[in-house]
Amino acid sequence: MNKASPADIMPLAEVMARLRDPDTGCPWDIEQDFASIAPYTIEEAYEVADAIERADMDALRDELGDLLLQVAFHSRMAEQAGHFAMQDVIDAITQKMIRRHPHVFGDGARREDGHAQWETIKAAERAEKDPDPSALAGVASALPALLRAGKLQKRAARTGFDWPDTVDVIDKIVEELDEVREAATQEEREEEVGDLLFAVVNLARHLKVDPETALRKANGKFDRRFRSMEDMAGETFAGLTLDAKEALWQRAKQQEKSA
Repeated sequence: MNKASPADIMPLAEVMARLRDPDTGCPWDIEQDFASIAPYTIEEAYEVADAIERADMDALRDELGDLLLQVAFHSRMAEQAGHFAMQDVIDAITQKMIRRHPHVFGDGARREDGHAQWETIKAAERAEKDPDPSALAGVASALPALLRAGKLQKRAARTGFDWPDTVDVIDKIVEELDEVREAATQEEREEEVGDLLFAVVNLARHLKVDPETALRKANGKFDRRFRSMEDMAGETFAGLTLDAKEALWQRAKQQEKSA
């Protein structure tokens, strides 16, 4: 396999430049802006994660291409606005990776100390860019809520603000669940359910479980079992009683475990 060079990505940038050409480009591509494209960028990242979970390398290749297209799209819009170009993006991330890995590219710490050094360098860079002194500075509010909860908790934990063990976290979940039961208004229910979800993310962090991955797998499991229930019941499924549907669920669950 030939070694890739930074120039290899430029044909994609040229395609995007054609698509965004005000006179000869694609009308849809021309009318987009950063805000309108951002949801597609997030969606493509999740589709990459889905291909990885399914171990589908053909799909992963395609989804990585779609994600790379998002980088080209944002870069072209930025270039047209006079901010930066695709090559600037490539140069910036290349320099950052070298700067944050002195144990590989320089005379920094031993290789096994690399992660700790990465965090130290990252924190110093963040402090230089952002005057916000909080340990939570830089955790983007636009992140998916589950991901942001985990990041906020990790940052807080670095300051010592954390439960000492998982038993305390589980007790906190029980406490939050009781508060959900006691909530009297819709506003209170929303708040307490949010607190409950936040506590569950905390438990996942203590157990070293990625909550997004765990929930995605739970979604997939529910999807498989529900479809199995529908297949077993056929067209009569919707009209069955809840008890009958629960019995089908248990059958679907048992079939999956014994498969």
